[in-house]
Amino acid sequence: MTKSANTMWGGRFAAGPDAIMEAINASIGYDRRLAPQDIAGSRAHAAMLAATDIISDSDAAAIREALLTVLSEIETGAFPFSTALEDIHMNVEARLRDLIGEPAGRLHTARSRNDQVAVDFRLWVRDQCDQADAALEALQKALLDQAGAGADWVMPGFTHLQVAQPVTWGHHMLAYVEMFARDRSRFADARKRMNQSPLGAAALAGTSFPIDRHMTAQALGFDAPMANSLDAVSDRDFALEYLAAASICAMHLSRMAEELVIWSSAQFRFVRMSDKWSTGSSIMPQKRNPDAAELIRAKIGRIFGANVALMTVMKGLPLAYSKDMQEDKEQVFDAADNLMLALAAMTGMVGDMTANRDALHAAASSGFSTATDLADWLVRELNLPFREAHHITGSLVAVAETKGCDLPDLTLDDMQAVHPGIRADVFDVLGVENSVASRTSYGGTAPAQVRAQVARWKEVLS
Repeated sequence: MTKSANTMWGGRFAAGPDAIMEAINASIGYDRRLAPQDIAGSRAHAAMLAATDIISDSDAAAIREALLTVLSEIETGAFPFSTALEDIHMNVEARLRDLIGEPAGRLHTARSRNDQVAVDFRLWVRDQCDQADAALEALQKALLDQAGAGADWVMPGFTHLQVAQPVTWGHHMLAYVEMFARDRSRFADARKRMNQSPLGAAALAGTSFPIDRHMTAQALGFDAPMANSLDAVSDRDFALEYLAAASICAMHLSRMAEELVIWSSAQFRFVRMSDKWSTGSSIMPQKRNPDAAELIRAKIGRIFGANVALMTVMKGLPLAYSKDMQEDKEQVFDAADNLMLALAAMTGMVGDMTANRDALHAAASSGFSTATDLADWLVRELNLPFREAHHITGSLVAVAETKGCDLPDLTLDDMQAVHPGIRADVFDVLGVENSVASRTSYGGTAPAQVRAQVARWKEVLS
């Protein structure tokens, strides 16, 4: 098709765009991904036009049947996409005209590309919310398997990446289960808010045709039509909210990826990644590189970037539609692709990784990790103010450092030299197993609490 053959603009323009204008104006290179949503919206629109006697039943039937043919051609790769036709909407409509002739021209009655693209994009983003939710559920289940297996495996808990207090492997895994649950709730909340239909808003002011917007909204699975036509065609909040939820989820994935990179190092040896998720070195034969985790950590930047990019596109636009908004899709498509890839990779890594229980225990037993337990014992057993107990414990840590040992390795004489009231039963709280077992407050790291939370989450996710 030649550029002059693009009749979609009607008689206002005598000549088609030159090559540069065509290149900057066309979006078919990426918005072809909206084909299933575009065809679903058009089929719903055609059915509504017939139901309201705006077009004939026979024309509507021909349009709806031919649209299925177009969809089949697109899905099988037989569809002749044309850059000259700019976007997915014009490509579909032109092919529809090839198939059924004059009735195809009636499809665009009482709508505009403005509300058409708004409904297509909203449907696509809604689908992405559902896909993200399913992928996050799979990741939660993989984490729960790890948590259940290691409910009583002791490991160090960190603050400032310094050993702080002993926790359990299961407790650490459950922390991510909770994070990803909040991510799921954000996607669900965004989906609920975006589930209103812009179709029928037309260019910006609605239409004089007696359309039934509630009918098309229901046909497309929306809760209701949007209540303001200006807002309907100019809103991209739904995409921004998806990107915001995706960015927070991506941040959680990046944090976990960072931990896997650290934990799989020779210095930590907390986990071993399976061969599926590790690579070797071209020169150093001993290397096992956690490349999948590193790539997750890096790809997250693209999701953050998409959020900023679309915010920047939208921030200065007056109502209603401006061509700037054509730049809304590529970033969202890229962010969604990378989020789903990162979620799938993380789920695979979590499912396959093996925790090194001995290394976890050894690390938990170092770094004076039971110092807080000692301070708590001084408060509980000797009725000392916590600040005084904190000072005494710090002095005992200094003694242990001088002797080159950890707190449980000090003698009772060593301890009584710092505070004479300390008794032999203090050693009962200094073992890391005793430490984690004592943390029985709700949400604590005690194995009993961990198992209870695992059971609760399995019921939630069943």
